[in-house]
Amino acid sequence: GRNCSLLQEMDVIEKQDENCYCYVQNRTIHLQYLWSTLQIKVNSREKFRFEPLSEKSNCRNSETVFEFAACAVQIFWKPETCTETFVSIKQYGEDVCFKIQPFKIGPYTVKVKREMLDGKLLFLFVAGIFLFHFANALSRSTKFFYLSGIILGVLALLVFVLLTLKRFIPRHSTFWILMSGCWIASLYFIYCFKENMQWLWSEHRNYLLGYFLAVGIASFATCYHHGPLTSELSITLFSWTLQLTAFVLIYCGVTIPQVAYAVIAASLCSKGLGYPLGAVCHIARKMKTCFKSKKLVFKYLTEEEYREQGETETLRALEELRSFCRSPDFPSWVAVSRLQFPHRFAGFILGSPHVSPAEAKAHDEEYGIGSSFLEEQLFETRAQSEQDDPANAIHEDDEEDEDETHRRISFPYATELL
Repeated sequence: GRNCSLLQEMDVIEKQDENCYCYVQNRTIHLQYLWSTLQIKVNSREKFRFEPLSEKSNCRNSETVFEFAACAVQIFWKPETCTETFVSIKQYGEDVCFKIQPFKIGPYTVKVKREMLDGKLLFLFVAGIFLFHFANALSRSTKFFYLSGIILGVLALLVFVLLTLKRFIPRHSTFWILMSGCWIASLYFIYCFKENMQWLWSEHRNYLLGYFLAVGIASFATCYHHGPLTSELSITLFSWTLQLTAFVLIYCGVTIPQVAYAVIAASLCSKGLGYPLGAVCHIARKMKTCFKSKKLVFKYLTEEEYREQGETETLRALEELRSFCRSPDFPSWVAVSRLQFPHRFAGFILGSPHVSPAEAKAHDEEYGIGSSFLEEQLFETRAQSEQDDPANAIHEDDEEDEDETHRRISFPYATELL
């Protein structure tokens, strides 16, 4: 119902008397304005009073806690008195109206400028994405626990004090009632600080720095005294709190609420799809292992295993040969006509050994220990070594003579035995 001047982009207005200004949001959604804000700058040589105006007459029509806190701030917080102020307006937000009241007659300037990429909004959005996806790991980090305690103590001192004194509150219902009141009061003070941050920093910088330093040190000391979280229930609750905080940061980090809702829904779906995707990957690995051709593994036999396997396979092959010769399909007369010793073959089929005792003795004499074959192999090896190293031949001959003498003295019957 006020006769206010409407502001638009790139406006530069110079006036001297009291007046109110409004910026009406454009409801057409454009994605290029996702992190865009409007900066309204008011400066003058003389002091003036900047008073935000609310479209609602009272706070009973507030739909959310944030709207109620904003309305309460506008009622109880005194208007700002300064020579220069800035107003940041989010694109696609609510309409903003304010009034300028100069104390003395003097010109003041109102400038409207668009900032296409607001660093604060982009930082909040990226921080929310990072905090949501790494909430489980950060909730188990000791350093992040101390940092969270310091931030909570600075921004919500009443909540931090109530959490510290939780063990002294006997009933859980009383604790949660007090916690609700502390959170409402903390949100109110956070909103007050956000709306008047420039004025507080310019006029009461020393007190503000002293508050941050004192409360930060006290919060760190309290967290260090209690120690980091150890129980799984506390870690899970802390992780859920970080994820809820991440959703708030994502919502505050974009100018289009629909985009914020879509990003939050996509984050929840990606978090929920982690378990099914993990199960599918595990099943795929198992199936790949089952259908994959196994590589042949070669195992080398020892000398004893080689001898045992040779004896076993020889006996098995001889039994198969006997069975085949006993079968009706075997051409016995053709085989007998070609054999030199048919009686020996008949004995073999009936179970006699395939090698006679005389042949076994001759084999042992030919290839056994002390046989001529073994001596030839030994002498060939020794002759080869002598040709390779002729310098040591005399020394080796002396050693062989000594060994031969020693053998003749110790074992006079060695030659006869060989």
